Amino acid sequence: MEKAIIGGTGFYEIGQKVSKKLVETKYGEVEIDIVTIEGEKIGFLPRHGKGHAVPPHLVNYRANIMALKQMGVKYVYATAAVGSFNENYEPGDVVVLKDFLDFTKSRPLTFFEGEDGVVRHVDMSDPYCSNLRAKFYNAAKKEDLLIKGDAVYVCTEGPRFETAQEIRMYKNLGADVVGMTNVPEVILAKELGMCYAAVGIVSNWATGMKGSITLHEIKDTLELNKEKVIKTFIRVFLEEKLDQNHCSCNRAVIEL
Repeated sequence: MEKAIIGGTGFYEIGQKVSKKLVETKYGEVEIDIVTIEGEKIGFLPRHGKGHAVPPHLVNYRANIMALKQMGVKYVYATAAVGSFNENYEPGDVVVLKDFLDFTKSRPLTFFEGEDGVVRHVDMSDPYCSNLRAKFYNAAKKEDLLIKGDAVYVCTEGPRFETAQEIRMYKNLGADVVGMTNVPEVILAKELGMCYAAVGIVSNWATGMKGSITLHEIKDTLELNKEKVIKTFIRVFLEEKLDQNHCSCNRAVIEL
């Protein structure tokens, strides 16, 4: 199984008949749904667990990514609910993440702890696989899914939302949207040589932009393009020939 989808807030199942696989990793157990579509096995992993049971700062990111690696996964699409502070990206819009700023504080960020005596670094010049991003754009046209554009993502620790002054700072730094989960997920995938791309669903205006954040608003806006995003992921996985020679994702680790 070389392809998988990681579902963020609002994405807890893939909508198909699935089998389940419990994967043991050195970081913990992970349950992965496996769906077979037109003979292709695709993994599905709800980031927060079924029913959104795990808060963002306690997600076992290392176990999740390692479990996919152990299953043989090379290509990952992920969704992320994001708050927008770019006036061009409104609630309900879909954006493709192109870069990130990391403002997390306490979560493990790497597999590379140096326990084997080797120092490793990872090149993040293309944090979100350029090949998967391009293929998502192309497939979205066939699914009539409107993509508003690329976005720079800020990852905060959570579970609290950001203050208005923090949002102003992030905007001044050149970011567009904010969330609590994509770091270290994107980093860990790169460390293991996976092609990883993430799509942001704008669930609300960030603090201080336009009114207060409400649960009702978040749930309603996530439903708007949910089905089309998943169908676009699956279209890429079924119709496109994926090849890691078309990007640098599996050559990003640098050993010293």
